[in-house]
Amino acid sequence: MQLPAIVGPEEWQRSHEALLAKEKEATRARDALASERRRQPMTAFPADFEFEGPDGPLGFLDLFEGRSQLIVYHFWFPPGGDPCGGCTMFSDQVSELAHLHARDVSFAVVSRASQPELAAYKERMGWSFPWYTDGAAFQQACGTTEYFKLQVFLRDGERVFLTYETTGRGVEALGSVWTFLDLTPLGRQEEWEDTPSGRPQSPPYAWWRKHDEY
Repeated sequence: MQLPAIVGPEEWQRSHEALLAKEKEATRARDALASERRRQPMTAFPADFEFEGPDGPLGFLDLFEGRSQLIVYHFWFPPGGDPCGGCTMFSDQVSELAHLHARDVSFAVVSRASQPELAAYKERMGWSFPWYTDGAAFQQACGTTEYFKLQVFLRDGERVFLTYETTGRGVEALGSVWTFLDLTPLGRQEEWEDTPSGRPQSPPYAWWRKHDEY
């Protein structure tokens, strides 16, 4: 294995500061993309899809759990088949949902596999996020019966809108509270963000809680 060059402390510091400057530039670029994403138009999405959950049948609006925003991950897990390894890697990175809930965001995973299959895999992997069975109509409409995708929806009363979606390498850096919130139309809802007027904002850090104290 070829290791990096070995240099003295002063040369290392110069190199490190140059790298940090590029990282800060990338952070500002991500903030600008998130701001542009919040200004993207949205499109109406059908709300009549049905799912099966641990407690029985439920509709698409139920996946919002009373919140206005919903992140859905399409996990490729066919009935009687094997769960997708890449989807498993993604799901292992999903952070504590209480922080998303505090910003009016619900998170749900959807697959074709039955509830007993999903429950068994959840227990094995130690996951606690909501995982619903789709009868095929929802994933067919989204083009994910044999693939994965992440989508963001906004609810206004009985109406649902698709605001964002990504797949492929677009999901590999996701999983933290911040990366998820940056995909939503309301964002982190903190005052420093460049957000369209009229959307909720509060001082940064002020809303943070330990996840069992919200």
